[in-house]
Amino acid sequence: MGAFFLALIKRMINMSVLKECFTETASTSGMIFLILVGTALFNYFVETTGMPQALIAQVSGLGWPPMAILIMLVVFYIFLGCFMDALSMLLLTLPFVFPLIVSLGFDPIWFGIIMVSVVEVGLITPPVGMNLFIIMAGTPGLKLQVISRGVLAFLLADVVRLALLILIPGLSLWLPTLME
Repeated sequence: MGAFFLALIKRMINMSVLKECFTETASTSGMIFLILVGTALFNYFVETTGMPQALIAQVSGLGWPPMAILIMLVVFYIFLGCFMDALSMLLLTLPFVFPLIVSLGFDPIWFGIIMVSVVEVGLITPPVGMNLFIIMAGTPGLKLQVISRGVLAFLLADVVRLALLILIPGLSLWLPTLME
C-alpha cells in the first residue's frame, strides 16, 4: 500500500513543479521576513521617540471612559481593515495601541482576541474590504455589489459576536482562565 502512494507521488511531482514550489516558498518567506524586519525597525523608532507614552498621556487627557476609547479603536480598526491586510495593520498599530489598552486596565489576552475579531471584520467591510476584492478576483464575472450584499449577513453576525465579546469579556477569557 505504501509503495503505491510513493509511486503515485513520484508521478505527480516532477522537478519543474518542485523547483516552482521552492521558488514560491522562498519568495513568500523573504517577503514576510522583510515585513518583520521593517516592523522591528519601526517599533524601535516608536519606542525610542516615546510615542506610546505621548499617546497615553494625550488620550488620558481627554477624560473619556475606557470603553469609549475601546469603541473608538474598534471603529478605527474596522476602517483600517478596508485598506490594509491584517498582518500589516496589526504590526504597524499595536506598538501604539497596546500600551494604551494596558494603561486603561483592559486584559491583554482579551484585547488580542478583540483585535483579531475586529481586523477580520474590517477585511470584509463593504465597499472596499480587501477580502471582497479577493472573492471578486476568484470568481470572474461576479460584481462587487453582489459580493457586498452577500457579505452583509456575515458582517452583521460578526458585529453581534464582537459586541458580545466586548460586553461580556468572560466569553473570550473563559478558556484561558482554565489554564491558570
